[in-house]
Amino acid sequence: MMDKAFVKKAMQGGMAEVDLGKLAAEKGSSEDVKQFGQQMVDDHSKLNEQMKPVAAQLGVSAPKEPSKKDQELKTKLQALSGQQFDEAYIKAMLKDHKKDHDEFSNEAQNAQDPNVKQVAQQGDQLIQQHLQHIEQIAQAHNIPASGKSKGGA
Repeated sequence: MMDKAFVKKAMQGGMAEVDLGKLAAEKGSSEDVKQFGQQMVDDHSKLNEQMKPVAAQLGVSAPKEPSKKDQELKTKLQALSGQQFDEAYIKAMLKDHKKDHDEFSNEAQNAQDPNVKQVAQQGDQLIQQHLQHIEQIAQAHNIPASGKSKGGA
């Protein structure tokens, strides 16, 4: 049961990463944010493709849209531009990839289904790379990697 919930949530999260990545590739004001956004589109599209057969085997139907929370984040980001957009996107990606890393590494260790275990391990490796990358971008933009803004928010 846990495996099914993980796969559905992971695919939904991946869908959001693709949506937000497209937004960053279009609206990002700095080259590193645009490139990271495009990387999210490419990598998470691939990861979702790898998950589809596993989901089908478990009887999990692919989600039609990102979660309500991710849709709200997208709406918030769409209203921003320039440096404000970059900062909000970077903070969202820091927070998101830390949470995803926890979930994927936990599933990689505890999955019952060997296919879910494998896709979770692959996904976690990818997410760790993304997390390191977004931490470097955050540093370049003087955003603390903790995801909190200056002056504590």
